[in-house]
Amino acid sequence: MTEKGYRVLQHIVAQLDKRAVALVIGAPDAHLVNDYFVEIQALCARESIPFQRRTAGRPTAATHALAVAWRWLITDVDKLIVLHDSLLPRYRGFAPLVSCLLNGEPEIGVTALYATAEFDQGPVLAQVARPVQYPITITRAIALAVECYLELTTWLWPGLCAGALPPGTPQVEAAATYSLWRDEADYRIDWHRDSAYLRRFVDALGAPYRGASTLLDGQLCRVLAVEAVPDVVIENRAPGKVLFVRAGQPVVVCGTGLLRLTALRTEAGADALPLRQFRSRFG
Repeated sequence: MTEKGYRVLQHIVAQLDKRAVALVIGAPDAHLVNDYFVEIQALCARESIPFQRRTAGRPTAATHALAVAWRWLITDVDKLIVLHDSLLPRYRGFAPLVSCLLNGEPEIGVTALYATAEFDQGPVLAQVARPVQYPITITRAIALAVECYLELTTWLWPGLCAGALPPGTPQVEAAATYSLWRDEADYRIDWHRDSAYLRRFVDALGAPYRGASTLLDGQLCRVLAVEAVPDVVIENRAPGKVLFVRAGQPVVVCGTGLLRLTALRTEAGADALPLRQFRSRFG
């Protein structure tokens, strides 16, 4: 699934041995602007690789499977290897890359591990990391993660083809952390947070995700890009209120700091800038 799955499949076709791929299973994801489902399906058709939708029924049992950006339960596989978007045992669970960026982690990475009954707790086969510098968009972070995916796939492929992978290294449970699943409520901007965090929030939830959300005059809008603005002393600080409008772009008060909204869209996709009314409050 997603761009990560597509790039891994491209890499297998171009650089590795696609003959080892017995079946590719894909599924659309309505939460993403582009889930790469069509691209994956088309690549399989061009390369004569069998393809099946997740909902098409139980696939032929396999001895090994590789799960890339997959979020459903997989059964009937003796050895299931998962590529997970964090350096385990930290950030087990859901949307780990987004959580890493929100927390301002100095590096991101991907872990290859064996699947077990409990998600993301299996023995680790290998890990690859990349340093990050902020500000960084989710698009750029995904590109770095894809590099990690390709490196790990290259390392795994000979063992997968031969059916002879190492047993892996147990994770240190005392160091484990978890990343919760996200829904639409988690896209909403809390203007009481500091501007540095909110800059990361907007950057981490951009395309392929729908974008950080806020209300403007009761209408849901997507904040797609922001810039940090030096703070000023505000005697009656009220997060979410517009303090300045510069070239039609609102400068919004945060819990600490200020943010200038440089790209703002309505939920229908219309440009919401320049701001029509100076006395506006985002919520």
